[in-house]
Amino acid sequence: MPELVADFHLHSRYSRACSKDLSVAELAKWAKLKGITVLGTGDFTHPLWWQELSETLRDTGRGLYEFQGVHFMVTTEVNTLFYKGGRAHQIHHLIFLPSLEAAQRLNAELANFGDLSLDGRPMLKMEAWRLVEIVLGIEPRAMVIPAHAWTPHFSIFGSNSGFDSVAECFEQQARHIHALETGLSSDPAMNWRLSALDRYALISNSDAHSARRLGREANVFDCELSYEAITGAIKAKDPARFRSTIEFFPEEGKYHLDGHRFCKVRTTPAETKAKQYRCPVCGRKLTVGVMHRVDDLADRPEGSVPARALPFKRTVPLEEILADVLGVGVGTQAVEREYHQLVYKCGSELRVLLAVPESELRAATSPRIADAVLRMRQGRVRVEPGYDGEYGVVKILADDAPAAAQEEQLTLF
Repeated sequence: MPELVADFHLHSRYSRACSKDLSVAELAKWAKLKGITVLGTGDFTHPLWWQELSETLRDTGRGLYEFQGVHFMVTTEVNTLFYKGGRAHQIHHLIFLPSLEAAQRLNAELANFGDLSLDGRPMLKMEAWRLVEIVLGIEPRAMVIPAHAWTPHFSIFGSNSGFDSVAECFEQQARHIHALETGLSSDPAMNWRLSALDRYALISNSDAHSARRLGREANVFDCELSYEAITGAIKAKDPARFRSTIEFFPEEGKYHLDGHRFCKVRTTPAETKAKQYRCPVCGRKLTVGVMHRVDDLADRPEGSVPARALPFKRTVPLEEILADVLGVGVGTQAVEREYHQLVYKCGSELRVLLAVPESELRAATSPRIADAVLRMRQGRVRVEPGYDGEYGVVKILADDAPAAAQEEQLTLF
């Protein structure tokens, strides 16, 4: 594995629908298990989480902080709510900063636009361009990045409240947008179909709501361990320093296809159009997914690879692989025991998934588990695509697994 893996987008226990066990110590423990070098702090806008960060983390003097050998970058996610063209828009953004002191100054300003204590992912009543203006006014080295850019709700290109271009969303501040987060329901190859996105670096993060979900998507760098080096590699889209991304199979994302989850209806873009965007069961409007939006905005065919495109690798979380092989649920003791044994022998989860040699892998675990990991590396998986808030289901041993394992449906959270 290259030396620096980073997961910038995650949450604390102060965000809604997130694990109450999330703490700095819990995040650091799982970062080591996963093989992650740099974590985002997440949620620095929340006053109690900012206080915990400031009391727990050690300043390295390089724009990063450290706790028990894990480095942290000061990051958060915010939601901007504004009206434009007669429509309400809610757009989520990631903010990167080089210090907790800058975060404190920014929080004082953002508090004028919303109550930061209500949620670790606050709603701010302000335009997207205004957010960029304020953030860069507080700290010129900061970055603002559209989060999970394609999800139907709360994203820059989302079918429900988004836009068709970066310029339309950010107006005069668009020149300060250097990267986009692809989100779990899309991967770089889908984004490559839009020539307008060629100038942007594509980053991938877990958006973890529990520490176990760290690293399900991540970024791989070969650069100095500092804020300036990491953000500089992203802004320059430099393949020598920003080496690649680690991706979900996008079909596993919960908004990949169109559909209506309450009626268990999942449709392709062509089927959605044929049904006039209406659920065939109840007649309500179908939720238009990521693939559909990409198809609508794309000016290139599938398979297009632009110049200077960064490579990526798809993975399935190790716990999901183990559950498939063992024919049990993800949260069971059998999976937990095998997970920790395998990670202990091989060094980290990401090393198991991507880098450990086959001979070492086979020496560390059973033949069936080793076979499953190797199949995943080869992309030999079967996925029932996610839709309308339902995560996709991945099966690796569907062809030859025992009946119990075949019946086990693994929904990725």
